[in-house]
Amino acid sequence: MKNPTHTLRLLTANIQAGSSTRRYSDYVTRSWSHALPVGQKRSSLDAIAKLASGRDIVGLQEADPGSLRSGFTNQTHYLAERAGFNYWCHQPNRRMGGVASSANGLLSRLEPVEVQDHALPGRLGGRGVLIARFGDGDEGLTVAVAHLSLGVSSRVSQLDFISDLLSDRPNAVLMGDFNCLANRPEMETLYRKTKLQPPGCDVLTFPSWGPDRAIDHILLTDSLKMIDSRAVAAAFSDHLAVEMEVQVPRRSLR
Repeated sequence: MKNPTHTLRLLTANIQAGSSTRRYSDYVTRSWSHALPVGQKRSSLDAIAKLASGRDIVGLQEADPGSLRSGFTNQTHYLAERAGFNYWCHQPNRRMGGVASSANGLLSRLEPVEVQDHALPGRLGGRGVLIARFGDGDEGLTVAVAHLSLGVSSRVSQLDFISDLLSDRPNAVLMGDFNCLANRPEMETLYRKTKLQPPGCDVLTFPSWGPDRAIDHILLTDSLKMIDSRAVAAAFSDHLAVEMEVQVPRRSLR
């Protein structure tokens, strides 16, 4: 009898547009790197590509889609080519006058049957969720990549919006930078309205040079089984990445 499950290797990473932040003071002393195409962005991207190359599906946050600070490089496309992914998509969601821009991104070795992008509600614009569907019908795998706001009130409305999108998806993954712990009160809407479950353990990801907060997550519906999860360095971003091995029903990929 064939194995009814398939193992996927997942990764989510806030890559900070390839910029380098190794201490809190860098937010001030290296602020120029967030607006100019200088520093070691290309070598940082190459290191991230090496990390991503061993995965099946990768979610990216703060990937520059092609503005001045990235040398007009679409960083999601660059990473897809360097890491050998046949399928990629991105969702530009924050533009700052052509000088800097930010996007959610998805890299995949599996071909999605549908990709959607949605702007998220919030007090300030510029946040979004990118959704890819794999397999046919309601049992297909859904993978969503999101970058939530810093403010609690905005996160409440964003999580409610995402919950409505994923409420009827039995085989789903939600990954990204949530800017909050998984047990925050605003997260309860997500667990109540969808089949997504709180993580089994905290994976500390921020700040990368001395992580004491678990704010980057990979959440699974109860039909999916986590095998292993850990934090790994994403070049010199201020976030660590989260990697996870997951068993999914084979029928969800057909």
